[in-house]
Amino acid sequence: MAGETDSGRPTAGGLIARAAKLIGIAAEGVIMSVAVTAAGIILIALGAKSIGAIVVLIAIAVAMFFRDPDRFPARTDGVVISGADGKVTDIAEVAFPAGAGDRCHRVSVFMSPLNVHVNRAPVGGVVTMVEHTSGEFRAAFRDDASEHNERNLIAMSDPLGRRFAMLQVAGYLARRIVCRLRARDRIQVAQRIGLIMFGSRVDHFFPAEYRVMVTMGQRVRAGETIIGAIEP
Repeated sequence: MAGETDSGRPTAGGLIARAAKLIGIAAEGVIMSVAVTAAGIILIALGAKSIGAIVVLIAIAVAMFFRDPDRFPARTDGVVISGADGKVTDIAEVAFPAGAGDRCHRVSVFMSPLNVHVNRAPVGGVVTMVEHTSGEFRAAFRDDASEHNERNLIAMSDPLGRRFAMLQVAGYLARRIVCRLRARDRIQVAQRIGLIMFGSRVDHFFPAEYRVMVTMGQRVRAGETIIGAIEP
């Protein structure tokens, strides 16, 4: 079983995953939150109660940043679900970013440090490519961020062969992009697929045959909000 040794004992990664699920945060935030909390408790035990209390509050803030609530889309057939929490900052017609230059919709969602930063799969299907590109750390809401910033492209296809993509874009504060997917992985719509730390952006690419279901400035929720749909 994943997360366990041959003897059946849980691995360190398995223990972290269980702890993350128990307290409702992403696994990547467990060690950081626990370490900061421990530092605060040690300071309090040494008599530096005020400083220790502040450090504990910081630990709570860190845990809140990594919060990972359950999400369930109301509809999954013929729709594209937002892969990120935040505000829609751009809607455009562009060339598909992976391979042939077919025209497609791009919906960009900017995540502030206060948003949930766990990313989710916009559709179900198969991952066809994962490509990380090193770059700068400009403000993620800028139009050119997707061209110059540190970024991670995830291309996928649904059971009907339609092509989709997500671009995780690091921002001014975001210095780490986490992607849990590899090429040929099978994914389910709204599945947790990674996160970007401390303010960032996600671009969604989906076929032109879909209708864009969101507007500029609209607030969306990863794993719930429908951003594109094929109308019957």
